[in-house]
Amino acid sequence: MRETPIRPPRSPRVARLRAAVLPRLLPRRVRMRLTLLYGLMFVLSGAVLLTITYLLANRPNGFFLFSRGSLGGSGFPADGGIHLYPDNMAPSTVDAFAEAQRQQAVRQHAAEMHDLLIESGIALAIMSVIAIGLGWLIAGRVLRPLRTMTSSIQRISARNVHERLAVEGPGDELKDLADTVDGLLGRLETALDSHKRFVANAAHELRTPLTVEHALLEESLIDRDATVDSFRSNFERLLVLSEQQARLLESLLTLSSSERGPDRREPLDLGELADQVALGWRAEAERRGLRVHTVTGRADIWGDSALVERLVANLLDNALDYNVPGGWAKVEAGVEGGNAVVRVTNTGPTIPQDRVGRLLEPFQRLDRSSGDGHHGLGLSIVRSIALAHGAALRAEARPQGGLVVEAAFPLRAADQPARHHHGLHRPPPPAALTAAAEAPTGREFGTPEPR
Repeated sequence: MRETPIRPPRSPRVARLRAAVLPRLLPRRVRMRLTLLYGLMFVLSGAVLLTITYLLANRPNGFFLFSRGSLGGSGFPADGGIHLYPDNMAPSTVDAFAEAQRQQAVRQHAAEMHDLLIESGIALAIMSVIAIGLGWLIAGRVLRPLRTMTSSIQRISARNVHERLAVEGPGDELKDLADTVDGLLGRLETALDSHKRFVANAAHELRTPLTVEHALLEESLIDRDATVDSFRSNFERLLVLSEQQARLLESLLTLSSSERGPDRREPLDLGELADQVALGWRAEAERRGLRVHTVTGRADIWGDSALVERLVANLLDNALDYNVPGGWAKVEAGVEGGNAVVRVTNTGPTIPQDRVGRLLEPFQRLDRSSGDGHHGLGLSIVRSIALAHGAALRAEARPQGGLVVEAAFPLRAADQPARHHHGLHRPPPPAALTAAAEAPTGREFGTPEPR
């Protein structure tokens, strides 16, 4: 059995020395690197070409001329005429003149090959200098679009993020790079606009209760005839405003954390989680004179339990808040179309279909003058949590009034070994959901809406 030699480990000192020396030896500018690369490639190609030419020219392929023959001489014709012999077929015995001519021819050939080698080396050196100069010009021409794009990108800031590179030309790698940068700038512009709107809306939502708080405090200080009851009344109103601001700040923090993505993922049963959330909200629904129906089946997913629970709770909270007297809300969870789906349907006022998409944006409400303490962040938090979990979110208005909001999560790999989910995907909206067979709950998933 052949033994494999064991190589000693590389010394850390040598590795550090190499890491410190190599970057200093290599040029920092890409143009210089390309120039050296072009020049090196030309020198190597020219050296190989000259070597091949030298070997071909140095190959023995001459003839010797014999002007005299000898009658009966060994290996010579007896006619005494002029004959041509290949070098490797010359007679073994030649006269002194012929031998001298051959030696002269050999020396002349060697001198010619030496001159050829020297002149070729000089020509290669001259052309190497020319090649390096041309390589410098070509490298500059190749890198010119990159310099233009770099200058344009350096000029773009938050105030002119709408500008684009708009590189024209053939669809090569540089054009693809410019288009990619333009796409990145477009997404950055959208994100900045969304951030500006979010900050403006948050400032507006916080300014209103602060103004009211200031007025209440000022009223208590100015009114010299204020009684204990008036102070108590003002403090109660201040406490309500403080609770509203606390809910707003909590919603903003949840929205921020959900957009960042879950810190941990654990196996969850979406149907069981939806059952628990609906059970917690049932008493509140009865207090408001509403009914909550649950139709769930087993649906295993990976996710953050706190965020997914918040998603279902926000959907149910929105369904109960924007409802009508004697109305209902229905919570469904199960497996549909290879996805784990949770759907919340509710009765309520008629919603124009063109306004449904806006309800998923922060600080968007059907009634902007609503003073019930809601800030229009519930569905935007739902959308952020769904996006962080790779779930597809669908919302549409019911013709009879109310809303249907559905989130489709990728199933756990154990349930679906042959499929892999990456990013967002939107399953086709079927007519009914089918429950998973492994954990029946005694309720059919996808039953008709309650009347």
